[in-house]
Amino acid sequence: MPAAPKDRDFYLASPEEIRAGKTTDVYFLRTLDVLRKARKDREPVVAEVTTGGLPNGWPWGVLCGLEEVVHLLEGKPVNVWSIPEGTVFPPKTPRGIPLPLLVIEGPYGQWALYETPLLGLICQASGIATKAARIRKLANGKEILSFGVRRMHPGIAPLIERSVYIGGLDAITTPLGSEILGVPAVGTMPHALTIVMGGPREAFAAIHRHLDARIPRIALVDTYYDEKTEAILATEAIPDLAGVRLDTPSSRRGNFPAIVREVRWELDLRGHKDAKIYVSGAIDEKSIPALLDAGVDGFGIGTSLSNAPTIDFALDIVELRGKPVAKRGKFGGRKELLRCPKDGTFEVGASTCPQCDGRMKPAHVQYLRAGKPVEPLPSLAEIRGRVVSELARVGLEA
Repeated sequence: MPAAPKDRDFYLASPEEIRAGKTTDVYFLRTLDVLRKARKDREPVVAEVTTGGLPNGWPWGVLCGLEEVVHLLEGKPVNVWSIPEGTVFPPKTPRGIPLPLLVIEGPYGQWALYETPLLGLICQASGIATKAARIRKLANGKEILSFGVRRMHPGIAPLIERSVYIGGLDAITTPLGSEILGVPAVGTMPHALTIVMGGPREAFAAIHRHLDARIPRIALVDTYYDEKTEAILATEAIPDLAGVRLDTPSSRRGNFPAIVREVRWELDLRGHKDAKIYVSGAIDEKSIPALLDAGVDGFGIGTSLSNAPTIDFALDIVELRGKPVAKRGKFGGRKELLRCPKDGTFEVGASTCPQCDGRMKPAHVQYLRAGKPVEPLPSLAEIRGRVVSELARVGLEA
């Protein structure tokens, strides 16, 4: 076995290594070597990113990671078109044609090295953003916090937090994510504070006395005693209690909605009707509806977001020297993707919407022309706003 490199403490590829093609599959390097020797590396091609289907039968996905793709290909002699980042898309049109979400045009030898990282940039980010958007829609306006970075390599924490925020979550938790994205990081206390302080009463008193006054007092109420007991202790120790969080482990959970109702009753009984109840710990789509009915005000979602299934995008050549080509199972030829501005329907080569008979408009935006930026990349707020607005016209089931 080769020795581990001595100059690398963390197993992360640097931006320079990604741009140099060092994270590509090696067969692309070998292919380029063959093409150069055969004098075929300058062949002009058009390639499209599509997906044959979405994880778990999801009817739609959210495109995320496009900004990084544009940065990856910037400066290369290629043209790039794409649906805007944050677009909610189905895998196929009503006629069953896979949506060409992103299109690259240029000499194959100039961009072949980037197929592997390009797909990696959008497959994972889009999966996380889609899962976040599904939870955003399911939560019916309640607050959702991202708790998932501890489940994944810390090197991709900014990717996770950007993706979940684009998908509609309300807050992230890391200082780095806050610095990069300009989004406040939230969080009050872990179980460790209660343990080190000697118990919940002592921990809550310390929070009331010492925590920065600008930070809402949200007490974690499930460390040693049951949630109702610790919630009562929190009301006694923190006059300006903003809320409580229940991170009840599954081995002690029982009927979680019933626990939430008990805690709500005790808070209201003691004059804390404005104190919110947050829940966390293995929360996912299946558990949210019952917790909403029980009166939960917010959700901390962890592993199910950060470990969301990736979207299986593929990048395929569909045109060579101006003529349609495709491997079997793919639709050859450059495609004109259109979208209805009224109902959001996508179709290829159809001037009239098949759903409402409205006038279709081009769905692609050109972001690079000969490697130079054409269209400014949208801000994070604009991308997130696109997702939230498009969620209004889609359902969670096919």
